[in-house]
Amino acid sequence: MKKSDIAVIGMEVMGKNLALNIESKGYTVSVYNRTAEKTKNFAEGPGKDKNITPTYELKDLVNSLKLPRKIMLMVKEGQPVDNFIDLLVPLLDKGDLIIDGGNSFFKDTIRRCNFLKERKILFIGTGVSGGEEGALKGPSIMPGGSIEAYKLIEEIFRKISAKSYDSQDCVDYIGPDGAGHFVKTVHNGIEYGDMQLIGEVAWSLKNVFSMSASEIGDIFAQWNSDEDILRSYLIEITADSLKETNKENKQECLVDVVGDITRMKGTGTWTVQSALELLVPIPTIACAVFSREMSQDKDLRIIMSKYLNINKAEFKGDKNDFIQIAHDALYLAKISSYTQGFALLKAAADTYNFNLKFGNIAKIWRAGCIIRAQFLDEITRAFQKNPELPNLLIDSKFSEFVNKNLWKLAEFISISHKIGIPVAGMANSYDYILQLSHPIMFSAQVSALQRDYFGAHGYFKIGGDTQPEIIKNKEGKPREFHTEWLLNNRPEKEIIK
Repeated sequence: MKKSDIAVIGMEVMGKNLALNIESKGYTVSVYNRTAEKTKNFAEGPGKDKNITPTYELKDLVNSLKLPRKIMLMVKEGQPVDNFIDLLVPLLDKGDLIIDGGNSFFKDTIRRCNFLKERKILFIGTGVSGGEEGALKGPSIMPGGSIEAYKLIEEIFRKISAKSYDSQDCVDYIGPDGAGHFVKTVHNGIEYGDMQLIGEVAWSLKNVFSMSASEIGDIFAQWNSDEDILRSYLIEITADSLKETNKENKQECLVDVVGDITRMKGTGTWTVQSALELLVPIPTIACAVFSREMSQDKDLRIIMSKYLNINKAEFKGDKNDFIQIAHDALYLAKISSYTQGFALLKAAADTYNFNLKFGNIAKIWRAGCIIRAQFLDEITRAFQKNPELPNLLIDSKFSEFVNKNLWKLAEFISISHKIGIPVAGMANSYDYILQLSHPIMFSAQVSALQRDYFGAHGYFKIGGDTQPEIIKNKEGKPREFHTEWLLNNRPEKEIIK
């Protein structure tokens, strides 16, 4: 029997479409699913008359592969991945490769890399973005693991990946062990932020001028034109979906009868958890997660709407002017949200020694993935110009736009609030930029003294209004002080550690 080039385990939508994608590029593929019927249905359906070999036992799957074997897991994250690894290890030889193509938690990937390394089996934790269409036609691929493992699968990944407008493969070696899955997690966090911001702008447009969903869809379609700074996949599908009619009543738009509950699978939560652990502020992304949680409190919101009568004012400004303000405000919020995401990537790169190349990450997100956007070209150029860029807003392309137009984001937030529309994502994006622009945060000074007063936690000192830097000792460490608040003369002393 002719041996296959690669195996795919998991015959749900992503697994099936990836198998078809790989086969279409000239490779032979063996497939397996824990439920035999799904394997059979795929082999007799979409996989029929193709170079795809169905298998119904794991040992048969392993024996059907060329050496060194390459097996891609497309199964639910967590325990199912560990279960398959445990079942495969006794069947594999030194130098064989397991690829986890699901949305796994990056710390699980680090653990699995170490586990398999001890057994001389290679492992790649691979982020795959693009949904079912991307899996079939070309996703953005984010592999993390040993470079030796990546070299085994690089050719296949490059051939099946999405291609950007300049014919670049949307795949690149991300870094060791959990790097690929961490980058995919942050990608999804940015995706949460993007979706939240777009939804808030649509909500505001709907209420400021009582626009229909179809009208708003037309506006988003204009914003998705070739030269527009907002052009992106999410803007495109928003325009398309807002204009979709309800099949049961062609006179109404589908969005108007869709339940206002947004579910989530966990990657957004992982992004926020990681940010908390790494002490990186990502308020827009966190707000998007919290907003989804709020949407799930549907029964409570119905009850509370009977008790909370929020005053709402009318907006009497020019419609076209407001649409332009909304457009630029969305771009500003988007800049802020992506800046937060890349700040988190930088912190993880430093903490976990991922050695991430931020320009390359932005580059492979330009096609295939959910957050693909024209805007990513500018991010790619920013990091190519300065790979050590400490914050995206330092780049002149972004800082100049922000300095000139930030008032529009403030205006959009103000108008939305006056008419009673919550735009927490936009507001958090604005405040993130605003806080970054202040060399001295008075609110933090107040909190520092509060903590010292009630808990003797100590505080640092700055050099004065014209010297906002923290005073340091000869070793370059911040000098720490404490005030004896309960004594009458309140003496201050330096804390020596």
